[in-house]
Amino acid sequence: MGTEHRLRVPFVDLAAQHAEVDEEIQAGIKEVFARTAFIGGAAVAEFEAAYARWLDIGHCVGVGNGTDALELALRACGVEPGGEVILPANTFIATAEVVSRIGARPVLADVDPQHLLIDPGSVLDASGPNTQALMPVHLFGQTAPVEKLAETARRWGAAIVEDAAQSQGAARFGRKAGTLGDAAGTSFYPGKNLGAAGDAGAVLTASSAIAEQVRLLGDHGSRVKYQHEVPGMNSRLDAVQAVVLSAKLRQLDLWNEQRRSAAAGYAGLLSGIDGITLPTSAEGNTDVWHIYAIRVPAAERNRVLELLGAAGIGAAIHYPVPVHLTRAYAHLGYGPGDFPVSEEAAGQLLSLPIYPHITRAQQELVAETLAGALR
Repeated sequence: MGTEHRLRVPFVDLAAQHAEVDEEIQAGIKEVFARTAFIGGAAVAEFEAAYARWLDIGHCVGVGNGTDALELALRACGVEPGGEVILPANTFIATAEVVSRIGARPVLADVDPQHLLIDPGSVLDASGPNTQALMPVHLFGQTAPVEKLAETARRWGAAIVEDAAQSQGAARFGRKAGTLGDAAGTSFYPGKNLGAAGDAGAVLTASSAIAEQVRLLGDHGSRVKYQHEVPGMNSRLDAVQAVVLSAKLRQLDLWNEQRRSAAAGYAGLLSGIDGITLPTSAEGNTDVWHIYAIRVPAAERNRVLELLGAAGIGAAIHYPVPVHLTRAYAHLGYGPGDFPVSEEAAGQLLSLPIYPHITRAQQELVAETLAGALR
């Protein structure tokens, strides 16, 4: 039995989520095995069409994982070796990794101090003639202010490629995350709001040409077997994952609403505790609370995390080291103080358990333990 199952409040409860859709998934998997259509086939096509409809976008192309989705989206949008892609310093390292995998250069921007989303002013300052793409990250289930990046993108002829890995169902002024730029990559890692039973991802776009290029690149650069037009890669959504995703997609609106209810519950329970800064939604945003990240004093953060764990509460840090201060990206030449908002947040952020099936009693336990730890 894993640690998560022994916790009084796990960080995420995938078992409760799976129980709601188990019967449907088992029937779908049985059909896949009966047809032996494991790569591509009807199950994948049905999920791609359903997810595109749900987002109200022209194309969804299933791929192997969220990291591949971002790389394929960038490549299909014209990012090439030697180009530059601007992304926030406050993100998971995969956002930078995909740029490096292409042979392009990650150029970092800071984030706004309230929502920790990419700062359009910092993007403008970082942009230049080598900028080939801007990559806003819809962090923690929020939606980045993509519309405020449009002028910078036009100035340099750059694409806007959204990192929508944490934002299935989030929206900005009524439009869903993943539909706001030229293309987007999303992840269906099991813990996401829409999670598979393993690795999976998708590229989203309104452009038929971009979608076609993603399919070409993700299938070894081939449209016809053994005829290879360009160097590609092997990144395709498998049918078993498509079955799981289709079943969960039918529950996603409800599950996201339950996450919003849980976030409101935390806001009420934690609002009177000294030392805690609560997350808030930006104007125009409908958030889906993939992560509920509060901020606590940096000097107290690790001790508070340990006390939560000792009380049987799963908590985490997203993310402890900004991209520019990781060893992997020391070669970019940035240093401490270059992105002060991202650096300050990295020392303060503390992610609390949040998932559709969290109970009021579990949230009360989290709040009581936090209050005691910070008293």
